[in-house]
Amino acid sequence: MNSLKTLHLDRAALNAHQLKKLHALLKTTLADNPFYKAKLRAAGTDHLPESLDDFIARTPLTTKRELVDDQRRNPPYGSNRAFPIEHYCRYHQTSGTTSTPVRWLDTRESWNWMVDSWERIFESAGITAQDRIFFPFSFGPFLGFWSAFDAANRMGCLAIPGGGQRSAARLSTIVDNAVTAICATPTYAIHLGEAAHEENIALSAMKVRAIIVAGEPGGAIPSTRGLIEKLWPGIRVFDHYGMTEVGPVSYECPSRRGVAHVMESAYLAEVIDPETLAPVKPDDIGELVLTPLGRLGSPVIRYRTGDLVRPANPERCECGSYELSLEGGILGRTDDMVIVRGVNLYPSAVEDVLRAVGGIAEFQVDISTNNDLTELRLRVEPSAPVTDPSRFAIHVEQALHRAFGLRFSVECVTPGTLPRFEMKAKRWKHK
Repeated sequence: MNSLKTLHLDRAALNAHQLKKLHALLKTTLADNPFYKAKLRAAGTDHLPESLDDFIARTPLTTKRELVDDQRRNPPYGSNRAFPIEHYCRYHQTSGTTSTPVRWLDTRESWNWMVDSWERIFESAGITAQDRIFFPFSFGPFLGFWSAFDAANRMGCLAIPGGGQRSAARLSTIVDNAVTAICATPTYAIHLGEAAHEENIALSAMKVRAIIVAGEPGGAIPSTRGLIEKLWPGIRVFDHYGMTEVGPVSYECPSRRGVAHVMESAYLAEVIDPETLAPVKPDDIGELVLTPLGRLGSPVIRYRTGDLVRPANPERCECGSYELSLEGGILGRTDDMVIVRGVNLYPSAVEDVLRAVGGIAEFQVDISTNNDLTELRLRVEPSAPVTDPSRFAIHVEQALHRAFGLRFSVECVTPGTLPRFEMKAKRWKHK
């Protein structure tokens, strides 16, 4: 039940659907999943809940650290499996950008459930069987766009892989195949647009009309989204959020830019205070907690994603959906926030300011702590050589000071100095 028809279920019908799916998930999990049988039995919740509220109030949260520890104790895949190992046909692992990578296995049924969700993401972006979708992505063990590629195939689209190619070759593939949609990280969409300018390729003459971005918060950051759409004239950016541990989670609202809808027909979603663990009020920032309702082979129950979101008022959206709306998509991570002289800084907020400055191709932030004081040092790489690097750095410093009331140390480096990223960008580094 992941089709667009679920957009128009009212809240009562959606909750009834979620409870039914939750019961099916728990029946399978409590029968043969060693990890959760022990975890839920210890909490006294190894039974079917009477309601969603009962489930949320009584069921313990799951953290990534628990999954890492389980795989360390039970190598190589851990004990969080509902079926014998021969039932599993897909292998992936988390990217390891914030902690130890976790291996993840999926049965054919669980994989098809994730592909269902990606079909819905494509449909919400207006993708049809007539589209030709390009994936400039190296298909390694990171989940990335694997399920998106399969969804494109199932929908009848021409799915074109672009792994193992340099940017110039990828641009040629886009032109030669009259590609109409691209799936990429926001960072790589920017890099590919800039590479086209360097190769004197006119992006305005291409057939691309949609770029679906994931892997980073950039697609929901106004200035980053604006930069991509400026580089690629005539296209619209559609933001998407997902994780290896839970699968494809959200699609961008067709009616409101920068608003993500959680696919609640497929997920039970909560937003909690990271410290008190209590539910947050609408318009307050909290941590997203997810229970995938159809990934039975390797489930996570009340999983703390570590991602910060701002839930909107629970009312019908302009697009007709009653599903959870997240204003600004993913705002950052609980472990990414940096406190500098009493000011909470999120990477997405800093990126928004830097992209709005204009003329910045790439940047890097070094974080250091001396005598309990946190300092940030930024290196910014201009899109083209500048005659006065010191003046450009001061211009950036002033923009950051206006936005946050803080003094930043900014260095302007030579074009081509900073690394480029095809997958998740790693711009913030602790010294």
